[in-house]
Amino acid sequence: MDLSIKVEERTIFKRLDLNFILVIFALNVIGLINLYSATHGPHSNEVEPLFISQFLWLGIGWSVFFVCTLVDYAIVARLAIWVYILNFGALLYVTFFGHVALGAQRWVDLGFFRYQPSETMKLALIMIMAKILASRNSTGQGMGLKELAFPMIILLIPFGLVVEQPDLGTGMMLAAIGGSMILFSKVKRWILGAVITVALVTAPIAWQFGLREYQKNRILTFISPTNDPRGTGYNSIQSKIAVGSGRFLGKGFRKGTQSQLEFLPERHTDFIYSVLSEEHGFVGSMMTMGLFCMLFILGLRVATNARDKFGALLAVGVLCYVFWHMFVNIGMVIGLLPIVGVPLPLLSYGGSSMLTTMAGLGLVSSVAYRRYLF
Repeated sequence: MDLSIKVEERTIFKRLDLNFILVIFALNVIGLINLYSATHGPHSNEVEPLFISQFLWLGIGWSVFFVCTLVDYAIVARLAIWVYILNFGALLYVTFFGHVALGAQRWVDLGFFRYQPSETMKLALIMIMAKILASRNSTGQGMGLKELAFPMIILLIPFGLVVEQPDLGTGMMLAAIGGSMILFSKVKRWILGAVITVALVTAPIAWQFGLREYQKNRILTFISPTNDPRGTGYNSIQSKIAVGSGRFLGKGFRKGTQSQLEFLPERHTDFIYSVLSEEHGFVGSMMTMGLFCMLFILGLRVATNARDKFGALLAVGVLCYVFWHMFVNIGMVIGLLPIVGVPLPLLSYGGSSMLTTMAGLGLVSSVAYRRYLF
């Protein structure tokens, strides 16, 4: 009798992880505030549609979030291979017929929306890797070469296609997400050591023959941005000026000179954190970082309480997605990493990124929703 009463009390509302949802919402609000400021400077022209568009994408994103929450994630395990195949097909299409912009061929032009398959491939990779890795390492000894062969093939295929676009930043994100999930599932130590050794040995070869000239320039600019302050070093220099000029409390909403006077490039996408730091200072930046940390803590709690290994790996994969994007974006904004086109999850402008992030977080919410077996 007591058990039936407890089951009845677990309504849809009570089974939701409300703390997790509130943290996501708080980050969304911060993103909208900073996007409004970044796109409403005195010299801006076509900025109003960007803010309205992001607001609409956010509404769709929350709809996707709750749909993913209510759908049993066990269905995701059954659909994972098909989602991966569809995204693989989209990447192939982009390779030959994709829309070209800024020297890269990364998009499918749908008229009302430019779809970027490499973004949704991140989520497809998380789903298929979680399904594969959930059946590996059952003895707890760590995966060997035989167990790692298939997951590595699944990872390297989209990585190669994305790098060819060229989009090294997104390719590295795919590698980081897949690699983190593999490490979480545990591998034998000698394999990890071998991978590190091979990476160090092949780094000079990759520099000489693997990287394009502009990619080499980005790394050289990262080392010494002042060598070309009006060219390749411009973005990094202006970003660090914006971050540093915010000081402790910031200049105030819509009072950042770097963003309002448009010295800061891509201020609504890749450098949205620079706008945040300039206008809200160290306090605002650390509050945002604190919210991300809280998101990771709550997400890890969901993973540890998951009812099965697939659910735990699914949650970990999404958290890796958010973490690596945040780490790389903030790192490049403050000058600790080279400039790459990686958006800041939940804050940067972009339909593909927003929908992918909200769908992924919805899957984490789905795992949390079903943490009770009865």
